[in-house]
Amino acid sequence: MAGPLIDSCGFRSGRERLQGDWIWICLVALWERWWPDKLCLELLDDKVQAGYREMDHDQAACARTWLSAWSDALRLCDAAGISSIDEFDEGFSLTQSLYNWSQDLEEVLWNAGLDNREFMLARIEVCEEALRRFPDEDQLMTENRRQALAESYFEVGEVVRAEELFEQWLALDPSWGCGWIAWAACHRSREGGDRPRDPARAEQLLRRGYTTPGVRDRQGIAQWLQILCEETGRPREAQTFRRQAKELRRHAPGRKHKPLPGAVHHSAAMSSRTDEVPGGSRRPTVEFGGEGISLDPLSEVKVAVAADGPNWAEAQVARNAPCPCGSGKKFKKCCGPRSRR
Repeated sequence: MAGPLIDSCGFRSGRERLQGDWIWICLVALWERWWPDKLCLELLDDKVQAGYREMDHDQAACARTWLSAWSDALRLCDAAGISSIDEFDEGFSLTQSLYNWSQDLEEVLWNAGLDNREFMLARIEVCEEALRRFPDEDQLMTENRRQALAESYFEVGEVVRAEELFEQWLALDPSWGCGWIAWAACHRSREGGDRPRDPARAEQLLRRGYTTPGVRDRQGIAQWLQILCEETGRPREAQTFRRQAKELRRHAPGRKHKPLPGAVHHSAAMSSRTDEVPGGSRRPTVEFGGEGISLDPLSEVKVAVAADGPNWAEAQVARNAPCPCGSGKKFKKCCGPRSRR
């Protein structure tokens, strides 16, 4: 709506064109006044951005804001007949992609849910709805969402349901190494947790995963077995698993390190991503989880960060523009904020 009006003004320079923002601001204000019950994409975007501003100092406030935004996003999907996250991101140009933001929503709901059970229940609803609406997402997205759903059931005390979900998914894909780790992590003692855990059950699950032929992330399972043995006073067994993890890493040259499940909220892990910073620019970021993970993969993290390419903050690349790295893909699907490394 604002585009044609701004174009008709005949602005002679980029500086003058900035005055066109007043046209956009007026249209948003009129929308709120005339159609308060009609969903506005700009207002949805404002909610998402407001949540990011709240996230660092008030997880509960962020969770409430984002649950409202999630409801709006689902209404947009219904109105437009959208059945995939890719389709949403192609159709609606928000500051943050739904691909990234929906995963941040799960993380915030977990953190807020540790203090308020209602947020953990909301996390279950979000994950179930996302899995139902978007059944054909990429493998990593689907696995992460399944993990989030099952661990949330476990956290609210519905242990049987959580066990059933993990058992069902791992029967379909026994080589899902992070699934074995996530299942075991539910039974592992957590600092600050108020429910008893079962380290023996955690070890049983990790060993099942470790001995599964062709299991993915076998090195990560070995690291978790090392940690569990250390926590239960078995230093010799811990050292054995430490050596095995190093050996597995040595025989996987060039393989990018994959974070262990729950990098932010309850496990030892690391990850790298590209974050958006004020002004629309982007920067590579590395996050480290809690204690316990070997620092040996640091060199791989450096490679992952370097792969983010040149400083896109200077380029100010539009989300739907070709990526400056020369891949031929759109920026948001290559080096932009949608990228997950």
